[in-house]
Amino acid sequence: MGQLDGTVAVITGGASGMGLASAQRFVAEDARVVIADLNVEAGERAVAELGSAARFIRCDVSVEADVASTVSLAVEAFGRLDVMFNNAGIGGAFGPITEIDVDDWDATFGVLVRSVFLGTKYAARVMIEQGDGGSIINTASVAGQSGGNGPQAYSAAKAAVINLSQTTALELAAHHIRVNAICPGLIFTPLMHAGDEAHAEGLMRELQPWPERGEGSDIAGAALWLAGPDSRFVSGESITVDGAITAAGTRLFGKLSGTQNLHRMTGMAHGTTGLPATVRRLDD
Repeated sequence: MGQLDGTVAVITGGASGMGLASAQRFVAEDARVVIADLNVEAGERAVAELGSAARFIRCDVSVEADVASTVSLAVEAFGRLDVMFNNAGIGGAFGPITEIDVDDWDATFGVLVRSVFLGTKYAARVMIEQGDGGSIINTASVAGQSGGNGPQAYSAAKAAVINLSQTTALELAAHHIRVNAICPGLIFTPLMHAGDEAHAEGLMRELQPWPERGEGSDIAGAALWLAGPDSRFVSGESITVDGAITAAGTRLFGKLSGTQNLHRMTGMAHGTTGLPATVRRLDD
């Protein structure tokens, strides 16, 4: 019997990267999982791999009706909801603060912050009604812990996720619902390396004290602990999983693959959603 036997979880952004690694780990530990993702092809491929313990739903996590439908699917398909992993993310708006488009800024906060609010809102409703608690896990970032580790919108949004995790942990504690954030560092996923794997690995070796690169499975391990009974007294925490990058005090942004020249361009990065990035060079 696995650590999550009988547990039902929703994982947003579960079709790739850290979300997929978490879905794989949860199912291996006997959980049943709903994968919510904007990328239909990747989501269907993930569920085909995971089998009858998994379901997929196309979900724009910034849209309230989509998130509500995702939570409803978990209850309809598996009878309950025990874990809500608000993990979906994008790189978001980038460029000089004087040039960032306000719609790109708002869209970044929609995916990174509104999604956490919506996931928490609808998951908490179900968990409160069930009456036996639950675990809400939010993907934040080391970029939300200080300046210099990400673009402005991304960093500000992740800081909001950390704070929202703390405030909702206080609110939901009386219902035995735990709320925690995971703050990944450089995790080798498609969102991180953006297709340039060799360059990304080189940067990780340069910036990260830990000798091996961070993998999605490392985040999955942290999520597994937060989802399971061994963390029953842990709530309102932000758990950093970064190979000691934060301890080293490294300023990452501008050194990572694809960010070196961002002061000369502006636009919006949509991550692994299947939507193309938009880029405008400022010297055109």
